[in-house]
Amino acid sequence: MANESVTPAPLGDSPELTPRWRHDGVCVVGADQLDPNTAQTPGMDRKAAINFARVGAQKLWAGTVHIHPDARTGAHHHGPLESVIYVVKGRARMRWGEALEFTAEAGPGDFIYVPPFVPHQEINASATDVLECVLVRSDGEAVAVNLDIEPVERPQRVRWIDPTHPQG
Repeated sequence: MANESVTPAPLGDSPELTPRWRHDGVCVVGADQLDPNTAQTPGMDRKAAINFARVGAQKLWAGTVHIHPDARTGAHHHGPLESVIYVVKGRARMRWGEALEFTAEAGPGDFIYVPPFVPHQEINASATDVLECVLVRSDGEAVAVNLDIEPVERPQRVRWIDPTHPQG
């Protein structure tokens, strides 16, 4: 019995499963179907692709964010949510901390991780090109808490050191 394998029935051979998976299975949200009716932060345009309201996602929110040339968002955090930003096009400058005193940059293909409750600000480091990113959060609803922070004049540049690969 332990080595017995089960071959799933071909699609259509199990009528009781067909309706369930047809409408409660994979969802494709087209690029022209992104929803701008989501939590916003001044300086950026967020659009939801995957969330509870759109596809029933229980533990994820995903969408896009565009920051115009030479623009910066207001300071904000995302409550208890973890966020991942994937830079598609452009150059992202992140500032974070109680007074946005730390900074780091990311370019196309780079991932940015933002832990829960960390005050931060996204900046388009280019004066001419739009910054385009994909954003994923650890909950089905968007949370954006805008903050009134007086940022330090000169943030400290931080080079992230991977604890698993400290030598690079």
